[in-house]
Amino acid sequence: MKQVLQNLKNGKTSVEEIPIPSISSKEILIKTKKTLLSAGTEKMLVEFGQANFLQKAFLQPERVKEVINKIKNEGLIPTVNTVFSKLNQPIPLGYCSLGEVIEVGNDVNEFNLGDIVVSNANHASYAAVNKNLCAKVPSNVSDDDAVFTVLGSIALHSVRLMNPSFGETYLVSGLGPVGLICVQILLANGCKVIALDYDSSRVNLSKEFGAEVIDLSKKNKDSHSQVMQITKEVGVDGVIIAATSKSNDLIKNAANLCKKRGKIILVGQVGLDLDRADFYEKEIEFQVSCSYGPGRYDPVFEQDGVDYPIGYVRWTEKRNFEAILDALSTKNLSFKKLHSHSFSISDADKAYELIMNDSTSSLGIILNFEAEKDIPTKTISLKKYDKMKTSNPIVDVIGSGNYSSSVLIPSIKKNEVEFCSIASKDGISSTILGKKYRFLSSTTDTETLLTNKESNCTFIVTRHDSHADLTLKSLENGKHTFVEKPLCIKLDQLEKIKDFFTRDSSPKPLLMVGFNRRFSKFVTKAKDLISEIPEPKSITYTINAGDIDKSHWIHHKEKGGGRLIGEACHFLDLLVFLLDSEISSFSKISADTSSRDTFTISLKFNDGSIASINYLSNGEKSYPKEKIEIFGGKKIIMLNNFKNMKANGFKSFKSLSSFNQDKGQDACVKAFFDSVKGERDSPIPLNDIFHVMETIIKIDSL
Repeated sequence: MKQVLQNLKNGKTSVEEIPIPSISSKEILIKTKKTLLSAGTEKMLVEFGQANFLQKAFLQPERVKEVINKIKNEGLIPTVNTVFSKLNQPIPLGYCSLGEVIEVGNDVNEFNLGDIVVSNANHASYAAVNKNLCAKVPSNVSDDDAVFTVLGSIALHSVRLMNPSFGETYLVSGLGPVGLICVQILLANGCKVIALDYDSSRVNLSKEFGAEVIDLSKKNKDSHSQVMQITKEVGVDGVIIAATSKSNDLIKNAANLCKKRGKIILVGQVGLDLDRADFYEKEIEFQVSCSYGPGRYDPVFEQDGVDYPIGYVRWTEKRNFEAILDALSTKNLSFKKLHSHSFSISDADKAYELIMNDSTSSLGIILNFEAEKDIPTKTISLKKYDKMKTSNPIVDVIGSGNYSSSVLIPSIKKNEVEFCSIASKDGISSTILGKKYRFLSSTTDTETLLTNKESNCTFIVTRHDSHADLTLKSLENGKHTFVEKPLCIKLDQLEKIKDFFTRDSSPKPLLMVGFNRRFSKFVTKAKDLISEIPEPKSITYTINAGDIDKSHWIHHKEKGGGRLIGEACHFLDLLVFLLDSEISSFSKISADTSSRDTFTISLKFNDGSIASINYLSNGEKSYPKEKIEIFGGKKIIMLNNFKNMKANGFKSFKSLSSFNQDKGQDACVKAFFDSVKGERDSPIPLNDIFHVMETIIKIDSL
């Protein structure tokens, strides 16, 4: 299928061939008929992509701070690789779409095959969209009107925040599509509207709708005196700013035009260096409007498909979609005059040239999706097919997110292997990454990938809740399997995997978990040193983990398992490796935070050693992330963030350092492939893997 993507590194917009996305149980698959190009938002994204690195840094100073901290903690080269990896991942453009439902998830009851729906899908021939982000189009609403629904909902939400009353007067500043829709909605609410812009054609269109207008392109046009004249020296009840400007003047002017205790709603993007005096005497209320309404950016609403009770949240983003469509159906709104240009999806680059070079002449630009000659599939070829006759490992990868692209696949590439297929849910990242590393194909069909007879190795780099199921299916298909930590998030999942290895006496494929720290040169050296100490050791492992937003899926017990299972299994495995002993007892203390992701784990080992894992999410990010201190036999080893290690009490060793951080990723992957080739035993014994996972899940239950 075709999809419009934008490269953040150079700002280039392109139409790429991508596999059809797969859908979850809460989603529907839509065959797109039309999408709407939003000039304001999409122009801003393209301009950011076209900016040079210095300009990008100026636009995102917080990101620069993160990069500097990462260089300090991890080294220059890994940081540069990570930054370029992210910039090389194109982003999908567009968020206003109309199409036909062709597939329905198991937990979706409100949509049927053949329904025509609007959604916030990207510019793509097919889209997988959550049921809470779609609305049915009434039969008497044209496609060209309906495709404006999402933009209309942005305008509607800003008007709802204003809470207008019949007879009040409002000013709309900025007359792009959103501003013009705001004008219509306010007029439909029985309000007097003053519309203001520098574009005469848009000012005239507002006048046709029934608004009082101020054309700022006219010389000597005094907006303040004209507003005062219209409002009989009272000022407006409120101002909706739907413009884009770096200047602070729009906010200042809006405040000056408001009556006492007026309200300003910002739906555009302007300078926000507010002058307290402008707001103080009049007690003016200021609020930023967030997209198309309640539910936006809430993963529970947008991903899990859980609706807000209508008695408590009358207007969600989905219900705003429906309200706009109802208004179009009853002719209370019309978007016909907002449609200025149409392009075929194949000519999407021309549409973007228009908004970049002549944005004043364009309003709503519609992209039409013609029927595709080839039947779209969930798997596409990325290079000419040659049947693989190599003795090297043949690799499939499931998951193409940040870790996969910036760390794992580059590590795989350093070995003598062949890349076969790479999978992702939406098909975008897998296609881009697959082309870069010359995979044979990109797919959204994980089930078919797992039964592929061409490959003999599977790398699983997906969300934690999928690890156990994908691992078991890969193993059952006879594939050597490398799964990123954790192996599983529940004990019953672990038992199923253990059962596979005890089911019969037949040879089993290799199972490897990405516990890479045990392969670091610092850790292997530390293990060699402490093996000389005959008595029990004491280890303190401190992790400055940093905060993760509470809405992130890793905090969700059913999706990520929580940070203790999802991340602390790494550190538990490292201790088991260092001490070469199983854990005999454990306890846990958690700080009283909502996510309980600041905790201390106390451990006792069969050899009499003790250890503590201090996992802290409440620290400062610029401080090094990991520190390991080992005590025993009147000797001490301190490993600082996998960049340097010092030892006291050892005659033959004092220190070890590295320019870049060495967490053992490359060595971990190489060990896996060496084992696949039969050149060494399993890099991590199964007993270690199962013991670590069983223990960490039990600790989490305390």
